[in-house]
Amino acid sequence: MDMDEVYHVSDPRTLKAVAHPLRVRLLGALRTDGPATATELAARLGESSGSTSYHLRQLARFGFTEEDPTPRDRRERRWRARHRYTSWSNAELSATPEGREAAEFMRHRQLEVMTSSIDTFHREHETWSHAWIEAAGMSDIVARLTPASVMTLYERVTALIAELEEHDEAAIDAEQVHVYIGAYPRHLESSR
Repeated sequence: MDMDEVYHVSDPRTLKAVAHPLRVRLLGALRTDGPATATELAARLGESSGSTSYHLRQLARFGFTEEDPTPRDRRERRWRARHRYTSWSNAELSATPEGREAAEFMRHRQLEVMTSSIDTFHREHETWSHAWIEAAGMSDIVARLTPASVMTLYERVTALIAELEEHDEAAIDAEQVHVYIGAYPRHLESSR
């Protein structure tokens, strides 16, 4: 069975379950690096195997991970991510205090992961080629858009990333790249 593309979460408890700092890291490692044992993940993340094992089981309980059906040998228990991405509806979750809390918690986790990946790149910038140093970065664009246009933007960028990923599949200089997309409306100072 291939990994499903998106796990849409509508239960605040499920979203909150994945928001645990170690669980976010475990799920991210399984998504980016593929199946692994609790022991392998513990070594990679600097945690105890008991802790990683417990949190992998919790992720499985909420539908984020599962045992890999094709282990390298029968004695090991390998885990894999069930989905490539996790999504949720902010509008749907904002209907309850528990949902608002879970969504806010995940937004903070997303910011922490983004900041960490940016900091890691800059800390290790001398290990990257000139081309990667030139290509990496962020930009800030302010545009006047409707909510429907923002959703179209997300859809088109996601489709473009998939197209480029397929195009670059065999490229020798291709690397895993964190791509962050965010759009938040703002009130003009004079209209308040």
